[in-house]
Amino acid sequence: MPRRLLVALAVLSLGSLLRANAEGQAPPPAPDADSTAVAITAADGGTIRADVYGSGVHGVVLLHGGRFDRTSWRPQAQVLARAGFRVIAIDFRASAEARAGRETSCGYDAACLAKDALAAVRCLRRTGATSVAIVGASLGGGAAAQAAIDAAPGEIDRVVLLAHMSVDHPERLRVPALFMLARDDTSGSGPRLPGIRAQYEKASGPKEFVLLDGSAHAQFIFATPQGDEALQRILRFLESPAVR
Repeated sequence: MPRRLLVALAVLSLGSLLRANAEGQAPPPAPDADSTAVAITAADGGTIRADVYGSGVHGVVLLHGGRFDRTSWRPQAQVLARAGFRVIAIDFRASAEARAGRETSCGYDAACLAKDALAAVRCLRRTGATSVAIVGASLGGGAAAQAAIDAAPGEIDRVVLLAHMSVDHPERLRVPALFMLARDDTSGSGPRLPGIRAQYEKASGPKEFVLLDGSAHAQFIFATPQGDEALQRILRFLESPAVR
């Protein structure tokens, strides 16, 4: 059976599973993760906990939102791994500290969080990845965008920003970028669409904007009927000739 058909079937199966959850609820981890737990050493000497899925020379880093952790990406990571990617899903150190009840100066600071993202990118490069993309959601999307801005030329090939937290200088984002969110996604201060569209307009690299139906925020999209489309769009973007 062709690989693309297998991946499509995997996405459809995943979508059926996730739609069994109510919108606004984080999808539960799958029992068969097919992952390996690793510890990544950051530039400052700290330790970042992560899970690795799949193998190969095309790497993807997954960055979770504020209400999630690395295990929340498990269903999507499994699909990406089946498509031939080596995937690292990390726990932000600041998020892990917050869940443990400890104060952190990093919090929602995109520049601070980007250091964890870059550590994962460089881990993939050191271990043989010839291309690396980042997929970030909400808080993790801000970290992904900032990491792509801060990275050395050629370190990050592409970035997916799923209802991302805004960054200070989106005009410095020069790598190919996929911006994605639900049309009626709203925060406490109002609709997210105008701010994210403004960030998209300022980004200076090749870019694509995808607006999905619904109101689910970031990773919560995967638990809605739009989850299949979101994941297929991400796969197509990551598999484009410029990356693969």
